[in-house]
Formats: sequence, C-alpha cells, structure tokens
Amino acid sequence: MAINIAPKSSDTELNELIRDITSGKTQLPEFQRSWTWDDGRIRGILASLSQGYPMGAIMRLEYGNTEVKFKYRPIEGVKNATETPDHLVLDGQQRLTSMYRATCSKDPVETKTEKGKKIKRFYYLDIKKCLNDNEDRYDAIIPVPEDRRIKKNFNREIVLDLTTRELEYEHEMFPINIIFDSSAREDWADGYKEYHEYGKEFLERYKTFRTNVIEVITGYKLPVITLGRETPREAVCKVFENVNTGGVALTVFELVTATFATYEFDLRKDWEECRSIIWGVNDPLNTDVMHGVDETAFLTAITLYTNYFAKTMTTCKKKDVLALSFDSYKANKPALLEGYKMARKFLFSQYVFRMRDLPYTTQLIPLAAICAVIGKSTFNLPRTQNILARWFWCGILGEMYGGANETRYANDIEDVVDSITNEQSLDKSRTVNGAYFSATRLVSLQTRNSAAYKGIMALVYRESCRDFMKGTTMDIVKSMDESPDIHHIFPEAYCKKQNYQKEQWNSIINKTPLLPESNRQIGGDAPSKYCQKIMKDAQIDEAQLKSRVESHLINYHAFINDDFKTYFVDRAKAIMTVIEETMGKVISDKGSEQTIKIYGVSLEDQRSN
Repeated sequence: MAINIAPKSSDTELNELIRDITSGKTQLPEFQRSWTWDDGRIRGILASLSQGYPMGAIMRLEYGNTEVKFKYRPIEGVKNATETPDHLVLDGQQRLTSMYRATCSKDPVETKTEKGKKIKRFYYLDIKKCLNDNEDRYDAIIPVPEDRRIKKNFNREIVLDLTTRELEYEHEMFPINIIFDSSAREDWADGYKEYHEYGKEFLERYKTFRTNVIEVITGYKLPVITLGRETPREAVCKVFENVNTGGVALTVFELVTATFATYEFDLRKDWEECRSIIWGVNDPLNTDVMHGVDETAFLTAITLYTNYFAKTMTTCKKKDVLALSFDSYKANKPALLEGYKMARKFLFSQYVFRMRDLPYTTQLIPLAAICAVIGKSTFNLPRTQNILARWFWCGILGEMYGGANETRYANDIEDVVDSITNEQSLDKSRTVNGAYFSATRLVSLQTRNSAAYKGIMALVYRESCRDFMKGTTMDIVKSMDESPDIHHIFPEAYCKKQNYQKEQWNSIINKTPLLPESNRQIGGDAPSKYCQKIMKDAQIDEAQLKSRVESHLINYHAFINDDFKTYFVDRAKAIMTVIEETMGKVISDKGSEQTIKIYGVSLEDQRSN
C-alpha cells in the first residue's frame, strides 16, 4: 500500500533557519553523514547566496514521533545547543552547514582544498569587487587563513593582512561571520565610516553594498519542505534515498542504528562484533566465504527470523527491517549468530569454500534464518542436510535469487522448516517447485559471474575431482592453501587453431578447477600432448592419469584422443546427470530441437563408455 506522507512546503528566511540551528531547534538525525564540503564549494554557495540565486529546497522532518525515535546531533560548528530539536534535516545538510559555519561561527571554518588538504578559513566579502559588474562574485568571496593573513613566497610576504578591524576597514573587507548579527554588523559599519572619515565615496559605497549584498543575504529565503512527525521510518528512508542521489545512498542499517541509539546502544559497534563471529575470524578454518554478509543482510535475517515466530505474516521487506524493535534484536541475535555458524558449516559441506565461489550471498539470509529456527541438533541430522542441500542447489541452479528476494526468503523459511520439522514434502517448496534448469543453459555459461556457473563448479568439486598433476582432491584445505582456479580442459589456443566454436570451447562444459601446476603443463597443447608431459613430470602411469581425469566427469577415451565433439557431448551429459541428482529433477529439454541444434545430437541417450 502506498504511503501518503503529505509534506508541507513554505519559503523560510535563512536568518530564521540559522537561529534555529544555533539554538538546536534544527539538528541532524544521527544517520546523516558528516559535512564534507571543500573551500571551493563554500565560496560558491556564498557567492550564490550574496546574489540571491536559488539553491534548491531544504527538506526536514518534524521531530517527536514516538514510533521514530531517531537520535540527533547538532549541525557541525554549533556549540552549546540546549534545546530538543523541532526539526531534523533530511536534505540540505551540506548547504546549511556551509552557510552556518561561514556566516555565524567566530571560529575559522575547518574545511579542505580541492585536493583534500585540511585548512582553516575565515571568509570575507570584498566590497569593491562585489559592486563591480565585471567581477565574478565568486572572486569577491575572499578566503583567509586562521591568522587572517594571506601570504605568498613561502609565507615570507604578506599580501593581505586583516588581523584588526582597522585593517578590514582599510582593505574594505567585510567579515561574513557577522552578517546575521545585526549589532556587530552595525558596529562594523560605524567603524568603517569613521575610519574613512565619512567620505562621500565611502558612504555611498557602503550604502550600495548594504542594499545589494548584505540585505540580499539577510533577507534570503529558501523553500523548505517539512515532513510531519507522523511520517513512518520507511518513508523517511525512501525520501532520503531519493533526494540524496548526489551522495552515498542511505542504508536501512543507518536508520536502524539511529533508532537503536535512543536506547544508548551502538549498533555499529555491535555489528563489528557480530561480523567477526559470522565471518569465522577466530575459527580454525578461516576462509572468506561469509565476507559477503554485511550489516543490512544481518538485520534482514534477524527480521525474517523474528517475523517467522510472530503471529503476523512472515516478511522481511525494508519496512519490516525498519520496524524491527530493539527488544527483538537483542532477544534474537544469539540464535541468528548460531544460524550463521551452521550456514558456514553447511557451505563447506557443499564444497563452497571461498566468497568468489559462493553463487548467491543473498541466499545466506534464509539459510541462516532456517538454521536458527531448527537449531543445531536438528541441523546435524542427515535428513536435514539432504533437505537443505536440495533446496540450496535448486535455488542456485534454478537461478532464483537474482532479483528482489524478500518474498522468496519468507517462502523459504516457511517451506523448508515445514519440510524439516513436519516431514512436509520439499517438492511443495515454492523455490524447489519453481526451479528449472535447461540443457541449453550449459553452453551459455561462459564466465564465472553467474550463480549457475559457480554452482556447477562447486558440484565438480563435490565429485571429489583430483588435480591432474598432484592428484590431490580439492577439499577445503587444498582450496584455501593452493587456490585452484577454473581452466579450459581443451586449451583456448588449441581450440582456436582447430576452429572449434567458441560457444562450445569457452563454455563451462570445457572448464574445470585445477591447481596452477596443472595449468602450466596444459599450456596451449592438445590433451594427448599435454598428458604426456603430466605423466612424465608427475611420474605417474596412464592408469593414474585416467583416474584423475575421469574424476572431473570427463570421458577419458575421447579426451586422450583429442576427440572434442565426443568429449564435449559426453561431459555435458555427465554434468547434467549430477545436476539432476542434486536438484531431484529431470532436465526436460535434453532432446529438444534447440538442444539438438546446439549440441548436434540429443542428450537423452546414455553417456559414451
């Protein structure tokens, strides 16, 4: 259902906004990132402000919604803000902070150059340049170091000295940081006139400057869009993402962090501790397989687990994560951490050892939540492992987790837990039921980017494939220690010389995991040739070589005789047999016209001997 947030819009004097910032009536939600503008952008906005140019709307949220308890903080540079805020700035922080610090702070503005060097600056209006139509207003905004001296020649020569009011009067440099202080502004004007002995030229110049510049700034109005205090967190998040296209998009995690901060709880720090557990940092087998689990995924998994046990519908969409209560987070976090530990163990059992080999990081959300629900003793049962494995591989080989997945996560936890605990047939699982693998898909898997590609390589690992040279099985230790990679079986250079179709020789059917030593032996030679080098250097006979090659689902006879066509068709059949066994489903198009067109034959017959 769409949410009508009915924002109010009005033109508001900058002077009023500045007063509210100073008092603390206007502050920032904790999730807002720090002020980042450099010296050039500050001068740019001051130039626009002094000419009355529009600079876009400010968006703010009324503070006080009991359901949206965002922690808040003052705008940078504000000191001794004592009031509870009336409004929190959602969009316009950079502009408001730049204007506040330049026009109100008695301290130098701590900013940076375009190259990122930290500097401190006071800003002045050059009165003569401001009134000269041939001068760009940007050049009339004069940034001065914190000692109020502009120097050159390695700081040996002072170009402009503004260390006293008299020197400001002399050089006709108006300090911008008094412009909203009417008393200080009038004192400066009186001193300026007196210093120049009330000369007509100076009186007229200041009068014109006051009318054309000062009053433009002090009377400046900005369009301000105000969201009512009844606006839900989901809408705040969406609004912030939409208006913050120029920066880094706000995450759900940052909004929840701001909400939990009202309980004096640091969610970022807590996540760092949880992350170490999820990633298995201190475990004996320390791999990066879980490193794709980020803070938002973790909150989504907790929300999924929480809502599974709630009386309402199981759901974990963004609005549900934003609605996650602090009490639910604290109560359910331990179970989810155990769920992630079990999920990591399960990945290893499926021969997924590294993050780059993990088909879907997103699938870990329902996997961890499912494990958390069933608990460790049920998880360890062989029947449970079989159910999880079939669901896991159907999701991967059916390529089910590529888009928006929140509804699928909810289906998964309901269906898979039901299958495990109530002996409900997994065929009724919406993910398993919807999974489909086509015989023609094998040929289209050309790069390691797709989930199905990674999944099939893991299945080859799971078949206990052995390296051609070393004969070692690709278990977790070997995988992490020696880093096998995916290589062509019939080498690329050889296939090109033979004018084989790239669609075939570059597909996953012609690829397998091997250690670097084997890949070096393969080079660009035909299998019959590089196998001779392998047997010689590895000091093995042909029977041993044949055993190693066949462990990769390869027809050794076709392979050793460089019979690419027979080898290609036979390995496709072998891979599909493993896929069918893993998914518990028959691949239905092995004899289709499209399959015959691609492979040259039907794949329904038995593998060659």
